[in-house]
Amino acid sequence: MSAGLDRGVCIAHQMPFGAELLAQGGTRFRLWAPSVVRAELQLLEPKAAAAPLAMHLAGSGWHEVTVPEAGAGSRYKFLLHLRDGTAWSVPDPASRSNPDGVHAASSVVDARAYTWRETAWRGRAWADAVLYELHVGTFTPQGTFTAAAARLPEMAALGINALQLMPLAAFPGVRSWGYDGVLPFAPAACYGTPDELKAFVDAAHGAGMMVLLDVVYNHFGPDGNYLHVYCPEFFNPAQRTPWGAAINLDGPSSRTVRDYFVHNALYWTTEYNFDGLRLDAVHALRDSSRPDLVCEIAQALREGPGREGPGRAAPGGAPGRDLHVVLENNRNEARYLVRDASGRPLHATAQWDDDIHHALHVLLSGEVDGYYADYAPDPLARLGRALAEGFAYQGEHSKFRDKSRGEPSASLPPDAFVGFLQNHDMVGNRAFGGRIDSFADTRFLTAAYACLLLTPLVPMLFMGEEFAASTPFLYFCDFGPELAAAVAAGRRREFQRFAAFTDEAAIARIPDPNAAATFEASKLRWAERSQSPHRERLALVRELLALRRERLAPHLERLRHGGRYRIEHGALHVAWDLEDGSVWRLLAHFGGEAAETAQGPAGEVLFSAGVHDVPRSPCVRLDPGAVRVAQGR
Repeated sequence: MSAGLDRGVCIAHQMPFGAELLAQGGTRFRLWAPSVVRAELQLLEPKAAAAPLAMHLAGSGWHEVTVPEAGAGSRYKFLLHLRDGTAWSVPDPASRSNPDGVHAASSVVDARAYTWRETAWRGRAWADAVLYELHVGTFTPQGTFTAAAARLPEMAALGINALQLMPLAAFPGVRSWGYDGVLPFAPAACYGTPDELKAFVDAAHGAGMMVLLDVVYNHFGPDGNYLHVYCPEFFNPAQRTPWGAAINLDGPSSRTVRDYFVHNALYWTTEYNFDGLRLDAVHALRDSSRPDLVCEIAQALREGPGREGPGRAAPGGAPGRDLHVVLENNRNEARYLVRDASGRPLHATAQWDDDIHHALHVLLSGEVDGYYADYAPDPLARLGRALAEGFAYQGEHSKFRDKSRGEPSASLPPDAFVGFLQNHDMVGNRAFGGRIDSFADTRFLTAAYACLLLTPLVPMLFMGEEFAASTPFLYFCDFGPELAAAVAAGRRREFQRFAAFTDEAAIARIPDPNAAATFEASKLRWAERSQSPHRERLALVRELLALRRERLAPHLERLRHGGRYRIEHGALHVAWDLEDGSVWRLLAHFGGEAAETAQGPAGEVLFSAGVHDVPRSPCVRLDPGAVRVAQGR
């Protein structure tokens, strides 16, 4: 698992899978397929071979051939002969590029061809990160890496210092959220070339922004994954997931399968200089190994191109980089987030904190369907505990899941948790892709954004949220006719349990995920930023991020523990002790009526809305949606 280094920048990752250009010229092609009787290489471009080239058995299920004439840009497929007498022509499952789609030929890529500009980049510390989740295809009208890069200076000026890209692994068609990818090493061609993706990352680093990539290691998409056909060893039918047989992470032959994903993590952080990964739905991984795949990936990144702390050297003696692993894990397993004595993560850096979102969602909307039912009895207390201690559910019984959920998290630092008011799921999984402004009690939004942006947890905004974008973010895809019809029907069935969709006319209004118009409707309209109410939201977010950067961020890296909270007269009080002896305090009121509380935040008031002093009284009066943030002794 070595990494090529050039002027301190990792530009190529060598791995046993796929096509590797050789220093002496030519290309070595390797495929792991233990059940295949015979494997051949089909060279298609620039000059097609007269006949498929036999690949020799290299042991342990590997097939290999070296072709002196093949170089960067050569197109190829594997012709695989199975035991049942059939033959399949398939793309490389470790393809670095599939320019014509996931069913077409793979392309040999020269990973060293791109010249990095930001060679001094070593990443960013995590504690003061302000994340921004974006989907490349809908972020700009053009939907490309190049167009997205042009927006980066504006994001940096706003106060965004970390981007999180939704999955880029090649998927069927030209429209997708990315979670149905089938070629994990190939950037989706509809967004641009591999070098254009590298240029995007390079530009972000030039603007002082780190870039994380969302990766999916719990399943492959339903269209274009040929591993099911010729490599059953990749799956474990004894373990089931929502997507079918689980990926084989702990059964016979699982070592090579695990290596495939570990190499994928190293590949993105080495070859593309990504600053970290967000691991999708790790609760859906079926893995009894110790260490499990999550911990193995975290360890591989820190022992490879990354480092755990200042001064640690990367392979070859070059300075290391700060790399981060962020989890989606609805089990609230705090053990993945533990720190060492120096405060450095032993495994994952942080986790998306659904508890913060769910509690805020109930407070702002009153919706209590589905998993929101767990937050209905006392959403303010759930929010307070999540802000102060990380998880609201730390082992308590979940009514929605009908079992206990979570592990104690109060000992973890705030930067182990990513808070958000919106993300791709929470917007896109609504029938009409409605953003929070379309259904929330708008009186509470300022307080909600203060809870998100002026507390020590790592905040995340979903693209367009900073200016209250009016465009929806709908679920969209681009499957063939049969699968497209099944997906559309399944999408509409999901909503039939809701009262608003009990009749056929209402169900028929749900957008077709496969229609191009659904995708187009989800693209941001940047011109809105100068119009009301969008400019007002942008001004609020800019003000809060400036306060965070100037007053809170200097304390965050040394903040090793959570805070404390209380509910008083229906108002939420949360406090965090900072290392300089001061206390950071938040007061928020999400009640529908004005209220009084005996004490407002003591110290210098940094931000206040809807909080009024009561003459000749120690109390303050709170309007619905009131919020105050202060720092003092």
